[in-house]
Amino acid sequence: MSRDPRGDAAQRVGTPLSGPGRSVRRPDASMTLLIEVMERPLDPGYAAAAANRSTTPRATGPRRGLGQALILLLAVALGLGGVWAARELRAPRAADTNARVVLEDQIRERTATGEDLQMANAEIRTEITSLQESALGEDATAILQRSEQLGVWAGTTAVHGPGAVVTLEDSARALQGEPGTEDERVLDFDLQVVVNGLWASGAEAIAINGHRLTATTAIRTAGQAVLVDLQPLISPYRVEAVGDPNAMRTAFARSSAAAHLSTLSSAFSIPSTVSPADDLTLPAATAPTLRSVRQLATPGQAIGPSGGSGHGRLRDSGEGRRE
Repeated sequence: MSRDPRGDAAQRVGTPLSGPGRSVRRPDASMTLLIEVMERPLDPGYAAAAANRSTTPRATGPRRGLGQALILLLAVALGLGGVWAARELRAPRAADTNARVVLEDQIRERTATGEDLQMANAEIRTEITSLQESALGEDATAILQRSEQLGVWAGTTAVHGPGAVVTLEDSARALQGEPGTEDERVLDFDLQVVVNGLWASGAEAIAINGHRLTATTAIRTAGQAVLVDLQPLISPYRVEAVGDPNAMRTAFARSSAAAHLSTLSSAFSIPSTVSPADDLTLPAATAPTLRSVRQLATPGQAIGPSGGSGHGRLRDSGEGRRE
């Protein structure tokens, strides 16, 4: 029995052969997985669930309305919860706000106490002046006038007269304690620029929020508080300068301090004003404590080996020092 070579070739290339007891083979019989994906894309489990759903009667009437109402209430509750969470994240925390309020109250209380002590010091200083006049006798007037003039220059004597007032204040958002407003607060550098501008414009005496400035006064920042001579101050900051109001305001407007105030207003929303004043009263600063002193030699007087006059030194500690 001979074999048909054409039949063998047809079978090798997948051509279906017909005959008794032989089934017809599909041309894509070798791609079973692809055929399953194309002809039955749905998983049998999903198909069974869909069939059960189609045969099960759907809820109607009050039962279906109750389900929709529950879904609606759940969606509303989720929406309200999201809005509340967003507001809580944006709003300042109550603890931080309360702590800031407590600190501000303490600063105001201590400031009031300091002002009372300054008034008491002024009364004592007046009494000391009266005692000095009584002790010095005829030479009291000239000596006290010279001492008073030196006190004005040193800042240890209270002064009053016309001048100008520069006011700076934190932005409205910073005053409310909103987060991200650190740059919208008045800094020690801002006050330093204003004070230097006023000195350069002809100011004879300057005070910030009632604290007189001297040659040794420091303006610094500690946390969010500005310290003037180690005394904490809070916004608004009132810088008072005694001098010729018109000449001082004209010179101040041409200085770099005025440009700095303009930058604070435009870039950081920090408002400021410059206004004249008919009469300003600036308190005296705290007088420095004298630690050691030596008498200077008068013309024609011999100088001792230790650098003093030999008989006039009060202490042997060397040069006079104040702090």
